[in-house]
Amino acid sequence: MYVDYMRTPIGIIEIQSSRKGITKVSFSTSKINIANPSEITSLCKQQLGEYFSGKLKNFDLPLDQKGTFFQQKVWACLTSIPFGQAVSYRDIAEMIDNRNAVRAVGLANSRNLIGVIIPCHRVIGSNRTLTGYAGGLDKKAWLLEHEGVVL
Repeated sequence: MYVDYMRTPIGIIEIQSSRKGITKVSFSTSKINIANPSEITSLCKQQLGEYFSGKLKNFDLPLDQKGTFFQQKVWACLTSIPFGQAVSYRDIAEMIDNRNAVRAVGLANSRNLIGVIIPCHRVIGSNRTLTGYAGGLDKKAWLLEHEGVVL
């Protein structure tokens, strides 16, 4: 496993990868530890830097996230949410042709380990309010504002 860290406007991000692709992008609650970077983590840092500086709207990175078929389906939907837009959990359930799976969509969304890159922060409540985010609602609000989403 490879790991690297980067400082962002909203905290330290930890990036992990396998030889195949990114496995985790998360906000670190601890200080920067010893890095073991790879070409993939370096590319991810570069693209995240461009995203945070406002130059990049779509990531182009190899991903290697493990999950159930349902989770993979939800995560694929998340990557289709355009920069600067937000959708509800119900919208995602409808996108995967399972209107009754709103809670399951929420659970799959919460299991996304590749934050920012797989933009689970773009999923909000049906009433256009912020709902749970592993990095904290303050970070979710910042990311949505950075992308120009008006709630």
